[in-house]
Amino acid sequence: MMSTTRPYSPGDRDPEPDVEPGGEAEVPTGRQVRRLSFEGESGVVPLARDFTRQALYAWGWLPAASADQRAAAKHVLLVVSELVTNACLHAEGPDQLGISCDNKVIRVEVSDRGSGQPAPRTPHRAGRPGGHGMFIVQRLCLDWGVVRAPGLTGKTVWAELGAPA
Repeated sequence: MMSTTRPYSPGDRDPEPDVEPGGEAEVPTGRQVRRLSFEGESGVVPLARDFTRQALYAWGWLPAASADQRAAAKHVLLVVSELVTNACLHAEGPDQLGISCDNKVIRVEVSDRGSGQPAPRTPHRAGRPGGHGMFIVQRLCLDWGVVRAPGLTGKTVWAELGAPA
C-alpha cells in the first residue's frame, strides 16, 4: 500500500462538520464523528486510546463478538497510538484527535503544528528499535495521507481502517 498526500481517499465525503471536543455528531451520511482536544493535557497517548476505546464501544466495534472484530478494534487503537506518538516525537505534540465512523470505514485524524512530512522509514528494518510507526500505519490501514491548510502551520495526518465483518 502506498502512502498518499490526498486530503481524502477516493470517493470520500466532504470534510466533517465542526463538533465540540469530546462531542459526537450524526451527519446525513450516517457518519458519526468525535473530536478530542489535547490543549493543556498530559499523557496524551493513553488519553487518546481511552477516548478511542469509548468511541469503539459507542459505535458497536467493542465488545468484539469475534476474533476479526477484536483484531479490527486493536488495529484502530494501535493506529491512534502511533499517530499520536509521532505527533509527540516529531511535531511538538498533537492538537486534536478526530475519529469518525460509518458502517464500512473508521477514519482517524491527528492534527499538529509540525512542518515535517510523515513517511515509513525505508528500508524498514524490523530488528531495529524505533521508526516503525508509519510502517505499521501503512500495513494496517486501507489508506492514509496528510492534509495541510494553506497559509497555516501544521498538518492533519489521517488514516482509514475497514470495519470488521
